[in-house]
Order: sequence, then C-alpha cells, then structure tokens
Amino acid sequence: MTSATATEPQRSPGLLDRSDERLDAQAGVGGAVRAFGRRVRAGDLGALPVVVGLVIICVVFEILNSVFLQADNLDNLLFDSCAVGTIALGIVCVLMLGEIDLSVGSVSGLSSALLGVLWINEGWPWIVAVVVAAVAGVVIGAVYAVLYNRFGMPSFVATLAGLLAFLGLQLNLLGKNGSINLPYGSTLVNFGQNDYMPAGAAYVIAALPSAALVLSGLRTAARRRAAGLSARSTALILTRAVALLIVLEAAVAYLNTSYGVPWLFGVFALLVAVMNYALTRTKWGRSMAAVGGNREAARRAGINVKRIYLTAFVLCSFFAALGGLFAAARLGSSSQQAGTGDVNLNAIAAAVIGGTSLFGGRGSAYSALLGVLVIQSISNGLTLLDLSSSLRYMITGAVLAIAVIVDSLARKSRTAHGAA
Repeated sequence: MTSATATEPQRSPGLLDRSDERLDAQAGVGGAVRAFGRRVRAGDLGALPVVVGLVIICVVFEILNSVFLQADNLDNLLFDSCAVGTIALGIVCVLMLGEIDLSVGSVSGLSSALLGVLWINEGWPWIVAVVVAAVAGVVIGAVYAVLYNRFGMPSFVATLAGLLAFLGLQLNLLGKNGSINLPYGSTLVNFGQNDYMPAGAAYVIAALPSAALVLSGLRTAARRRAAGLSARSTALILTRAVALLIVLEAAVAYLNTSYGVPWLFGVFALLVAVMNYALTRTKWGRSMAAVGGNREAARRAGINVKRIYLTAFVLCSFFAALGGLFAAARLGSSSQQAGTGDVNLNAIAAAVIGGTSLFGGRGSAYSALLGVLVIQSISNGLTLLDLSSSLRYMITGAVLAIAVIVDSLARKSRTAHGAA
C-alpha cells in the first residue's frame, strides 16, 4: 500500500503513554489532572477510595449526631488512633513483602506488661522501661526473620506461634492481679492523655509538610531536568503544597478551638512521615517494593533479599511494641487485656483499608494513617450513637472486604493495561 497512513510510523502503547506523561508533566496543573485521570482509568487509584470513604463516613455520622465533628470529639479520636495506627505502620512493612504478622497484638500487650512490671513493680526509671520494651520488640522481629530466612518457616506459622507464646508471657508477667496502674500525672501518662501542642507550635509543625513538599519537589524536578527527563512544573509543585498547607492549617485551627492537637498524634504523624520518606526516597524502600513485587527478580538484580526481610520483620515488631506503649500511656495501665481482642485485626485492617496491597509490592506509610482514621471513625461514631459493638465489627469487616475487592480489581486493571 502507498497511502500516507500506511507508511506512518506507529508508536506502541507504552511509548504513547510515556509521551503523554512528558507532555502532562510540562503542562502544569491541567496536565496533572489529565495524568491523574489516566492513572485512575489504568487502575492506579492510590488513596482516592479511602479518602472518599472517610469523607462519606464523617458526613453520615455528622448527620446522625452533630457531636461527631466537634473539636473535642476529634481530639479523642486522634488520641485513640495512635496505638493501633502505629502497629499498622509495622504491618505495612510486612504486607509490602507479601507476608503477614499475626502476633502484633500480643507483642504490643507484652511491651505494655514489661513497662508496668519494670517501672512500677521493679522501680526502674520509666524511660529505661520504655527502651527495654522497645528493644524486646526488635528482638522478636529478628527471631521471626531468622525463622523465615534460615529455616523457611512461613510467616503465618511463625507469628501465629508468637501470638500464643507472647500472650502467655504477658499473662505470666502480670500475675494474678492482671493489671498494673501507671502513676496518674506522670510524664508518660500525661503524654498519652492530656498533653497538647501549644497553638503556635501546632501551626508551625503543620506547615512543615508543605515546606518539605516544595523543597523535595523542586530538587527532584531540577535533577530530572538536568538528566533530560520530564519533570513537574514549578506551578504544579507550589499548587500542591499550598493546597496541603490550607488543609493542615485549617485542621489545626479547628482543633485549637478546643484543646488543640495531641502530642501523641504528632509523634504518630512524625513516624508516618519518616517511614514514608524511607519507603519512597531511599534505596531500602525501593528494594522493599522490588522484593514484594518479585522476590527472585530482586535477588537477581543484586538486592540482599534476606536483609530486606530482616528489616521488615524487625520494624513490624518494633512498631507493635511502640503501639503497646502508646496504649498503656493512653489507658494509664498495663493489663492482661492489652493487645487482645480486635487489636490484631484492626491493625491489619487499617493497613489494607488504607491502600496497602495484600499481594505485596505496593504500600504506603500513609496507609496506616488513613486506614486507622477510617476504623476509629466508625468506632467513634457508633459509640456516639450508643449502638452495639457488634455493628462495628460488621461494618469494619464490610469496609475491609470492599478495600480488598478494590485492590484486586485495580491490580487486574493494571495488569490488563500493561498488557495492552
């Protein structure tokens, strides 16, 4: 054939997509909107479903009970989110590798028991007791990694054994009384119950993520342009930073109409930010995603797979122990009930609902934050309505099922889009 259409060079879908991405990156805010729409159509939903779900939950509970969005109630919600959210942050690490840790509840309960026994019964300084409890979490995670790397024991089996063993150790440490009250008014208990940021400090801290977004975005854009690659426009970077600044400052201003922003939540948010940087900006974070996506390919690429599993299990147990300490500070006691009940399931559900894939290879530190806010909002709202806790279990289970379905469908869509 001699027609012009027959002799035109044809671009593959992949080349077409990359060309469009370059154009969108240079087109500012409008290009970013087009790129976002294309990612959604390709199945890359990101945090969109959970953010939409959180907004719907808040609207529904506010309609049913106007107390829900009052600043006092939101303060309590933030306080109550920190312990399980911190545990969920560790769960994100193991889920990214396609593994699981069923013992996080027991590890958190054990750390709480160690705190009470060492601090109150043995008379150790509370800061030393906290360090020992956190180190215990690190040791437990290292043991899981050895069982997995050296003996090939599935994480499901190893952590299930740990769930039973550490629960038994927790009960043994606390003895017949079953509970140890922590001193009311102590530094640790005040931190978990009554400490709030000064208003000025809260505004300054809330501005830091926007400043970090600008600095990181401009530096990344400069490096990409120097390498001859497409980069986000300065206008887009500034627009995103200003939008984030407005949202965070407005939230702080509203919370400051009551007691303010809890320091406990500030520490949790800092942990999320640090882990997000580690997962997205470091070689370790890229290795985590690579191992979770394809372990054998990662090994052949030169990644120390065993070391990645070691760090993931250690971080998971460390965050579980830290979550147990937060829970003890919040409740003002170490008890046999700490870490039991639905702590395990809520931590895992928070990570999954927040957007971490059960299939491995995909996850975000912000999954823990978003997911625990969803779960705690459901719990808080039902409590305000004086409804049975059975409804909380059913609704949380339904939300978890929907999150897994969305993740599965998005995964299939990404696979189909890649094949096309």
